[in-house]
Amino acid sequence: MTHKEIWETISILAAVMNLSCSGLARAAGLDPTIFNKSKRINRDGSPRWPSTYSIAKILDAAHMKLSDFARLMPTDTPNRIRRGAR
Repeated sequence: MTHKEIWETISILAAVMNLSCSGLARAAGLDPTIFNKSKRINRDGSPRWPSTYSIAKILDAAHMKLSDFARLMPTDTPNRIRRGAR
């Protein structure tokens, strides 16, 4: 899982739920700015990863397991498990 894939999957989950990323955060009881694009990179330019706490909260709000979240993850890497593939 890459930084980009995790953040893209959060955006995809929001879209699946017909929400913005801010709306997804609110639905999970989080600060609505937590998933803003401006907060995905730290001031020093290093990637800022979402916390396991925030991921757990959005999964709970979506009634979703971590494995379901992983299936939403986009990837261009052909050797990775794709959505629904085993």
